[in-house]
Amino acid sequence: MKIKHIFLTVLATIITTSAIGQEFQGVATYKTKRKLNLKLDSTQMNADMQKRIMERMKKQFEKTYKLTFNKESSIYKEEESLGAPQTTGGNVRMIMVDARGGDIIYKNIKENRYAKQNDVFGKIFLVKDNLKKLNWKLGSETKNIGDYTCYKATMKRMQRVAPMGSISLNGDRDMDRKETEAEMEEITITAWYTPQVSINSGPGNYYGLPGLILEVNDGIETVICSKIVMNPKNKVHIVEPSKGKVMTQEKFDILIEKKMKEMRERNKGRRGGHLLEVRVGG
Repeated sequence: MKIKHIFLTVLATIITTSAIGQEFQGVATYKTKRKLNLKLDSTQMNADMQKRIMERMKKQFEKTYKLTFNKESSIYKEEESLGAPQTTGGNVRMIMVDARGGDIIYKNIKENRYAKQNDVFGKIFLVKDNLKKLNWKLGSETKNIGDYTCYKATMKRMQRVAPMGSISLNGDRDMDRKETEAEMEEITITAWYTPQVSINSGPGNYYGLPGLILEVNDGIETVICSKIVMNPKNKVHIVEPSKGKVMTQEKFDILIEKKMKEMRERNKGRRGGHLLEVRVGG
C-alpha cells in the first residue's frame, strides 16, 4: 500500500511538471534605439532636408517589438503603429535594408532552426536556415532590469562596417571609393539575460543564453525589454511564418547585395536625384 502511494505521488508530480512546462509562455516588449553617425554633403541638400532625413531615420530605428515565447519556440515582430507615412522630400529616396534581420523572426530552439519573413523591394522572402551556435562568454556582473536580476554575457562577431556607420548617399563623387573601403570589423556584443525566465531565446537574432535576454547592445544599436507578461490570461499562439519565396540565409544575403548594386547603378544615371542607402545588420 505504501509503495502504491509513493508511485501515485511521483506520477502526479510528473504530470504536474509536464503540464507546467506546456503552459509556460509569455510576451516580452522590447524597444530599440540606434546611434546615428551620418554626414551629408551640404552642397547636395539644404539644412531643412537634412533635418527631415535625420528625423525619419531616428523614427525608423526607434521601434517597439513583441517577443512571444514558450519553452520551445518564439516569434519576434514589430508592434503595429498607426503613424503617418514618412517622406524625405526633394529628390532624395531612402532605402532601408536589414539583411540579417526580418519583419517576422521565428526561432525554434528545440529543432535548432529559424524562419525570417522579409518584405524587401516590394517582394516577400522567407529565409529558412539552422540556428548557429553563438559563442557567448558568461560573466559574473549583474544588474536589475525592472524586477529581474540579469547577468552579463559578451561575444565577438565580424560584421561588415562601411564608412559613416553604413550610411551612404549615392551621387556623391566619392561613392565608388567608399564602397571599396567597406570592410569586415570585429565588434563586441553585450547581452543581459535573466535565469528567472528560463528560456534561451531573446530579441531579433539573439539566443543561446541560460535565460531570456532582456538587453542587447552592439555598440551602435541597443534593444531593451520594457515589459514582460508571463502566462497571460489569453493563451498565446506562435505560428511560424509561411509566406514568401523560400531561400537560405546565404542566398538571401547574395540577393540583397545584387539588388543594392543594381539600384545604385540605376540611380547613377538620374540627374538631380540621390539614393540614401541605410544598411544595418551585416
